[in-house]
Order: sequence, then C-alpha cells, then structure tokens
Amino acid sequence: MNGKTSLEIAVFEGDGIGGEITQPCLDLLSAVTETVGGFDLSFKSLPAGAGTYSREGTALPPESLQAARQADAILLAAMGLPDVRYPDGTEVAPQLDLRFEFGLYAGVRPVRSVAGTPAVLADPRAAALDFVLIRESTEGLFAARGRGSVENDSEAQDTQVITRAVSERLFDFAFALAGERKAAGRPGRVTCVDKANVFTSFAFFRKIFDERAALNPDIAADHAYIDATALNMVRHPWDFDVLVTENMFGDILSDLGAGLIGGMGMAPSADIGDGHAVFQPCHGSAPDIAGQGKANPTAMFLSAAMMLDWLAVRKGLPACAQAAAMIRTAVDRVFASGAVMPFDLGGASGTLAMSDAVMAALHDPEAAAAAAG
Repeated sequence: MNGKTSLEIAVFEGDGIGGEITQPCLDLLSAVTETVGGFDLSFKSLPAGAGTYSREGTALPPESLQAARQADAILLAAMGLPDVRYPDGTEVAPQLDLRFEFGLYAGVRPVRSVAGTPAVLADPRAAALDFVLIRESTEGLFAARGRGSVENDSEAQDTQVITRAVSERLFDFAFALAGERKAAGRPGRVTCVDKANVFTSFAFFRKIFDERAALNPDIAADHAYIDATALNMVRHPWDFDVLVTENMFGDILSDLGAGLIGGMGMAPSADIGDGHAVFQPCHGSAPDIAGQGKANPTAMFLSAAMMLDWLAVRKGLPACAQAAAMIRTAVDRVFASGAVMPFDLGGASGTLAMSDAVMAALHDPEAAAAAAG
C-alpha cells in the first residue's frame, strides 16, 4: 500500500461490442473519480484481440503487453471473434495470455442478484444471491492450451496440471476473501469443488485445500464434487458463500452463475495475481449485436467497480473503495427503478440509455450518501 494517487489504467477495448461498452465505462470512472476525489485515473488505450491479429499477425503486441505490465491495473472489455482463429483452430484469446503472463491465478466471479432484474429461479430466495466463485486461472486443463497433441488423426490429448505452489496461493486467496465476507455478515465458508473421487490431480488439489483450511480455523471449509455443485447451483444457490475450483470447472460454473443473475451482461470478473490484475465482464465480444447499440454495459461497470476495490487495497486509497461503492449503488438504483432494462434481460434499453441512467444515478445525492455508508 503506497498511497499513490495518480493511477494509470491500461485499457483493452478489444473486439465486437468491446468498443461500445468501453467509453461509457471510462466516462463513468472519470465522473466518480471527480465526485469522490482523493485520487485520479488516466487511461491508456492498447491494441489487442482478433482484429489486431488480423491486421498485424499478433493478438497481443509486445508494446501492449509492456504497457499493461507497467500500469496500475488493467481494464478489458472483450476479445476474440469466432471466425478469427489460430492455425490450430483455436480462437484468438489474448485475455488468456494476460492471465498466464502475469500469473493471475485467482479468477474472481461474483454472483450477486440485482433487485429489479427479471427472476431466473422461481424461489424468492434467488432474488438475493450473493456468493463468489474463485476460478484458478493459470493451470488446470487450460495449462494444455497450445500444447495439445493429435496423433495420426485418431487420438487427441490435453493434459491437466495442478501445482502445489499455485494451489496454495489460490486457497489462501479464497480463505482471505471468505474472512472479509464473514466480517461483513456473510457465512464465512469456502467450498472446494473438484472431482477427487476419480482423478489423481483433483485428489491432490483437495489435499492441498485441506492443508490450507487447517491454517484458517475461523473459516468453515467443505468439499463438493463438480457435478453435484452444478446441480445445487440451480437447486439452492443461496447456500453457497465462496467456491474455489480448477480452471475448466470454474469456466463452466462461472457461466452458470451468470445465468442465475440474468446472464453474462450482469456478470463482472477479475483475474488477480500477486502483482497485477485484469478486470473484465464475463461476456465475450458478441459479434451478433456489435454495432447495433444493444450491448448491456452493466458487467463492464461492475468490473470497473471491482478494479477500484482492488486498487483501494493495493494502493492504500480508501477513496477508491468509496468510488466502487458509488458505482454499485448507482447500478442497483437504476435496475430497482424499473425505468430502463437492457435488451439481454428482455427490455428495450440500449447501451446509451443504460449508460446515461447509471451516470444520472451516480450524481444522485442519495446514491452518494448510501455508498458512503
């Protein structure tokens, strides 16, 4: 924590709707920074993504990577297009390269219901979901990315990797987060999601989890198999607090979690390491609606709020946390009002209408007071 007040944010707008949701988010960040005071943000736009690959032959130029490395945080909108692929047939995905390059082992995927959005589950308890999935983001089955093999056009192999070093940091992160949530009134429980009954690598994953759990006796710890977890995320998701799992399992469960709160347009995320962090909405580049002004910017706004929370701790700037709270409060007030509703939730409000509504709510004195506590 260094108290630095001038912060540089590396910005990747990427592909598809990325450009449509980036500027409204930067405008929102600038507005909340001016309102709160105590710090300032500068934004450095960097090229990367499928479009960059098509033009330059590289998806993540060295200059962009170096600028991201030097920035205080990284804000990413969306990358990749389904028809732009590497020679091996896989999609261009520089967001994954950033995770591996910077060791962003903790993929944080909040699942939080927002009042006023259409109900997904009939049970009224689903209207107040508040749990977090922690997805390991640098190894697991994703460690095989770019290293898989196909033998004689008859057999393909990808290999899962679980290491002690990364798993210990991952579990420590999960227990620390559960401790913060417990202090705020949540249960304070971490559930290890695995398939330890079948795979040696997951039995090892669970063994390390139990070792780290023993070092955190004030936090409850339990286990669940991936298949049962998928079932129970639909049957009774309100029972969860913090879930921690392997990369591929987390990739799947995070989409299920987004579905519980209305879809990817409502789902923010962060990928956090010991020295760097990337903040981005869970959704992709959505080329089917790109250029139509229909993109829901909410997940981008909430990802920016997560970035501010992270900066508050890392830089020793409580004002950043206040700004984050103001953004979340503004988003909540917009949906609670019912005045606007994005297309992906069955409404008719486009990117501009949603952005204007959140900006207006941000300047509401009552919203500011609520965020300040």
